[in-house]
Amino acid sequence: MLPRGLIVVLGLAAFVIIVAGLQGISSILAPTLLALVLVIGVHPLTGILRRRGAPMWLAVTATLVAVFAVVIGLAAAFALSVAELASLLPAYQDRFATLIADVTAWLQQLGVGPDQFRAALDGLSFGTLLGIVSDILAGLAGTLSNLLFLLFVVAFMGLDALHFSHRLEGLRGERNAVVAALGDFVHGTRSYLLVTTVFGLIVAVVDGALLWALGVPLPLLWALLAFVTNYIPNIGFVIGLLPPALLALLEGGPQLMIIVVVAYVIINFVIQSVIQPKFLSDAVNLSLTLTFLSLVFWSFAIGPLGAVLAIPLTLLAKALLLDADPDTRWISGLLSSGPAPEPPGPAPAVDDAPPALGADPDPDPADPDPAADRGPA
Repeated sequence: MLPRGLIVVLGLAAFVIIVAGLQGISSILAPTLLALVLVIGVHPLTGILRRRGAPMWLAVTATLVAVFAVVIGLAAAFALSVAELASLLPAYQDRFATLIADVTAWLQQLGVGPDQFRAALDGLSFGTLLGIVSDILAGLAGTLSNLLFLLFVVAFMGLDALHFSHRLEGLRGERNAVVAALGDFVHGTRSYLLVTTVFGLIVAVVDGALLWALGVPLPLLWALLAFVTNYIPNIGFVIGLLPPALLALLEGGPQLMIIVVVAYVIINFVIQSVIQPKFLSDAVNLSLTLTFLSLVFWSFAIGPLGAVLAIPLTLLAKALLLDADPDTRWISGLLSSGPAPEPPGPAPAVDDAPPALGADPDPDPADPDPAADRGPA
């Protein structure tokens, strides 16, 4: 046995090497993991079509077409919207200069000189503002940049998924813990995707209608951004808020920006922080600290797509590293967000214990030797 301190040091060193390896192959690993989550999410469609009498080839084809439609549709929508935004933003350059002049005059009334203001805003320009918006959208659109590779991986995984469940069931007698852990991961991932997609559509419709009513340009783009960022835990709505808030500032000034920010905060707080967690608690059951740390880790390890897939990837790591091993399964209880399980009750008293195997459950107290009546053994 190695000393415990040496085991901890070796474990940390291995962890650093693994993270460096994940970063090195992130361009391949990220779309592969996205394909895995997509196939897990839409695979029940094959079973539904089969139960309705569709042949196997038709059910598989319809499932793959559904995945392809989602991926290509999102990629095309982001590409067209980003191109439209790029052609729209230069028209606001004069408006940005006017806003800076108004802020400068207001600060001068408060006693802040122009030199101090210029030093504070030395790095702020219209190009910087344009870069912030472009970086946010490009980071999300970049997750679908390797589109051809993603579609091929989805197709191969979709075909392999037909027989994988049967192969996994064949291991139930030998690897019950592994099969149960993977089953919990698949069930949790599907529940998470279902709940997050439904609430993401609700948030997208409400935010898009709000921006359209307020006259903010490109409401469909910001609705799509709100839908995608709903998959990012904890800080997703902040990422989806920044671009429309900045555009509202250029379009209608600080008053319109404040209205957009307040409305976004109210809408997303009610939907994402009050209603949605009640539906996700049973499916995910991860603590808030672990959720935030998973967001930071997967974003650092595999890039922007890690932020979108943080919860499913954490469920996968938890299933493979903790739940699959009976010796480490107890750690999962420490990482959950629910209440602690009730401790086992006291052992039954001696008088209440069940009779031993072969004993007379109700012996006659007048019979001195109840076993004698049963004959020889």
